[in-house]
Amino acid sequence: MDLTPITSRGYQTLKKELKHLKSVERPQNIKSIEEARAHGDLSENAEFEAAKDRQGFLNHRIGELEYKLCAAEIIDPKSIPKDRALFGCTVILENIQTGENVEYQLVGPDESNITEGRISVVSPLGKAIIGKKPGNGIVVQTPGGKRNYELVEIK
Repeated sequence: MDLTPITSRGYQTLKKELKHLKSVERPQNIKSIEEARAHGDLSENAEFEAAKDRQGFLNHRIGELEYKLCAAEIIDPKSIPKDRALFGCTVILENIQTGENVEYQLVGPDESNITEGRISVVSPLGKAIIGKKPGNGIVVQTPGGKRNYELVEIK
């Protein structure tokens, strides 16, 4: 099994979601199935079908989260050297075209959230940043065309 890097914050978020699904969502779903069954004919019972579909989704998501937690390798960003961009570090990039600076933390795919400044190391930009040092240029192909950045700082 390949381990997937994750921050402690990301690991805790996945654990919290798993606990919520098991202790709140699944019991509510079981209750919904029981109530729908009580209405009689299951062949034309939309509530029953919806509850069964939800049960399938919940079971799949629970299994997925359990796998991700087992395959997780927690990495503390504070322990990462700051000489080059690696998982967990925060980088400041300058957009060469606009001169605008952006700040991103490089995280695992389950933690990425662009509005919070966290990008996945498997995203095109994340892949382009990994291993770079301050002063290095970064070119990434986006749907809107090529973007050029300079790695200004690693925090």
